[in-house]
Amino acid sequence: MKKLGLIGGIGPESTLLYYKKITGKVYKRENLFPPLLIESLDVHRVLSYCGQRDYAGLTAYLDKGITNLAAGGAQVVAMTGNTPHIVFDKLSEKSHVPLVSSVAVTAHYVAEQGLKRPLLLGTLREDFFKKAFRDKGIEAIVPEAADQLKVHEFIEKELEAGIVTETAQKYFSNLVEEMNGSHHIDTLILGCTELPILFKTINICAYCRCNGRACRSFAQGREGIIGV
Repeated sequence: MKKLGLIGGIGPESTLLYYKKITGKVYKRENLFPPLLIESLDVHRVLSYCGQRDYAGLTAYLDKGITNLAAGGAQVVAMTGNTPHIVFDKLSEKSHVPLVSSVAVTAHYVAEQGLKRPLLLGTLREDFFKKAFRDKGIEAIVPEAADQLKVHEFIEKELEAGIVTETAQKYFSNLVEEMNGSHHIDTLILGCTELPILFKTINICAYCRCNGRACRSFAQGREGIIGV
């Protein structure tokens, strides 16, 4: 079995989700736990680079983490956060090991299921996430600017630290209901890896779940989606 590497800490809660999902699913299928490395980075440093639009600095910071994982024997690497995918193409050019794109595998899965009206929630910096869907002939639906700002605030101020409040749960539940009523969505994409801790009983397409599936497939020698 190939060794997986995760760029973790971006944020901590999503890193735990990735680890549990990957190891649990592999154990269920293979009756063993996969070799796996985690390079834990600082989510606040990542967000600072993004806030300043210092994408060269972000690329260098993430690339160092990927290099450390490769030096430890990782044969494929995934990032446990959405935001760093802003520089995914640059990282792929620099990396000596394959990188799994959460964004690409999610868009692929949605298209494969024949879904056409996904609601995309997340920090959604820049346009890279929506572009991946457009490339599949799907126009992802996103909240209005005011709601998007509120989503962003809940993620950065609460969910990144593992804080789940009744206020946040109610807000997101109401938002999804309103968006479904006005846009008739056919699936909900949690395009931020912290959001699944809010949604535990809804049928959703959580993109960290899709990414975990691709990582497991690669480790077990089956074809997955690598890159965009």
